[in-house]
Amino acid sequence: MSVRTAFRATAIVMATAALGLGLASGAQAGTAVAPDARDSAAVAPAADHPFEAMELDGLKVKRLTMWPAGHPVSFWALVLDDKRAGEEYSGGKFFVYAPATKEFGWFLNMDIVRRTVSHPGQVVIVDSEFLRSHPRVEVRYGNPDRPEQARFVASATTWM
Repeated sequence: MSVRTAFRATAIVMATAALGLGLASGAQAGTAVAPDARDSAAVAPAADHPFEAMELDGLKVKRLTMWPAGHPVSFWALVLDDKRAGEEYSGGKFFVYAPATKEFGWFLNMDIVRRTVSHPGQVVIVDSEFLRSHPRVEVRYGNPDRPEQARFVASATTWM
């Protein structure tokens, strides 16, 4: 993992934790029932999200909510569309790959940053900086040590 990728991953996790701690400081004692971390709001056609200028193939924009310390933190993410998420996958891992630079991105699995995930429902891309800094980013399935041989699943293209 490159230093740049590790720094980005750490920055997102720390920002999420800081938001959660800020919200938790005003919380009252008691137990809150946390809804599913995959709760999402429908994206309106005119919604303002960081993926507006991208051409998506096999991905869709979704507003997700995490509940650190029992308080909601909402964010925009790219997830697999229903067709791609419903396909059969076996014998590999999902990973984010920029073919032009041969760099890897990451997924946000709950509140943990991961380079690979096993299930299509875990494909959650929130790193808009990585997506915007590469002309084409692909979600692939297979062996991340051999990305050129992995199966293409989806892509996000930024026209520069």
